[in-house]
Amino acid sequence: METFTRIVTIVDDFAWGPVMLILLVGTGLYLTIRSGFLQFSKFGYAMKNTLGKAFQKQQAGEGEITPFQAMTTALAGTVGTGNIAGVTGAIFIGGPGAVFWLWISALVGMCTKYAEVLLSVQYRERNEQGDWVGGPMYYIKNGLGKNWVWLAYIFAFFGMVASFGIGNTTQVDSIATAINTAVDSFGGNADSNAFRLAIGVIVAIFVAIVIIGGIKRIGAVTEKLVPAMAVIYIVAALIVVIGNIGQIGTVLGAIFTGAFSPKAIAGGALGVGIMTTIQKGIARGVFSNEAGLGSAPIAHAATSHTSPVKQGLYGIFEVFMDSIVICTLTALALLMGLSGQVGIDGIEWGVSHGSEMVVAAFSGIFGGKISSLVIAVGLSLFALSTILSWSLYGARCCEFLFGKASRVATLVYKVLFCVVLIVGSTLGLDLVWTIGDALNGLMALPNLIALLLLSGTIIRLTKEFFRSPEAAE
Repeated sequence: METFTRIVTIVDDFAWGPVMLILLVGTGLYLTIRSGFLQFSKFGYAMKNTLGKAFQKQQAGEGEITPFQAMTTALAGTVGTGNIAGVTGAIFIGGPGAVFWLWISALVGMCTKYAEVLLSVQYRERNEQGDWVGGPMYYIKNGLGKNWVWLAYIFAFFGMVASFGIGNTTQVDSIATAINTAVDSFGGNADSNAFRLAIGVIVAIFVAIVIIGGIKRIGAVTEKLVPAMAVIYIVAALIVVIGNIGQIGTVLGAIFTGAFSPKAIAGGALGVGIMTTIQKGIARGVFSNEAGLGSAPIAHAATSHTSPVKQGLYGIFEVFMDSIVICTLTALALLMGLSGQVGIDGIEWGVSHGSEMVVAAFSGIFGGKISSLVIAVGLSLFALSTILSWSLYGARCCEFLFGKASRVATLVYKVLFCVVLIVGSTLGLDLVWTIGDALNGLMALPNLIALLLLSGTIIRLTKEFFRSPEAAE
């Protein structure tokens, strides 16, 4: 077991190491330059045609979901525990300067996600049930040709297996832990396997009801769940930021100074270097917004939009909302809340970090009980939405892998996915986190290769769209 753990750790270090991070950011930067800095020059247009039309009535046919539902399904998988615990971990290891590099990864990632979604809609196809299916495996197969099909299968395999880790066991564990912490803060005693098992059963039943209904039911649920969870958390974090507004100058100074001249905060990672700061900031940014991993395009492929570019705009909005808005609010609320209590250099991270540190930061405004409740609700909704989206991603990857036998294989996958939710609620998950993290990172390799090889198609379709009358609609 020790040897296996060591191998997994080596793979994980590679999957999220400097080479992969350079490839991830480099691909985004390359697409950004080739597209004429699309995410900036067309940012207003993207917001107008995504957020601006979010609450307009939209129609979808058989085997389709509305553009907004496609985006919320993808955003449900993107906005997860990484927005709370992941951001905290990046600051814990890399210092406040990691936030700056998280922003950088998000700014280039907006173009990467746009390109992924565009290709997913351009090269999608109908399955036997009449549903639109797409994602990296389909734009590799249909865009690069039969000589590259092996790469599509590699992506699908990593995607299917990763769904049981990063999209299943780790998420249900986060839900059980968050609820347990909240119950304990109110004087209860929920720290038992029976309690966690009960939570796992409830989550599994809810997920089973949703995923049995297929893509349309998943879209209908995430359409309501994502805005609700985002509003709850954003409002709470904003209150903490406003309540500690006197710390804004100190915290922003620590972020920008720490980006180029890191300084370990008390109790944190002593002697943190600039490469650690950059690596942790970029890695947590990519882990949170998933730009370049290839997961979110699977959901976007089901859109009723016929224009690849129009749906691609939702990719820009997705990364903006996830990293620039939610991750930034977490970072500011955390640093401002804690520094308001002890000063930026006196933050004592100790053994406690992740969601517990966010609770501590919120406590100065809301008190311990309310803070625990807010984080428990926010984290549980984030994790639940991630489970729903990853159940779709894994099922689509399974469908691609098994071809003609996909109906039976996908049914088995869905049943197994729900069973693993129950088991995962009671497991010790350090190794599971590492395995899921590694597989998640490895998904990016075939996807990034496809993005670079199909970059000419991405630019051509983008230019054609913005020259057409459709762009003015």
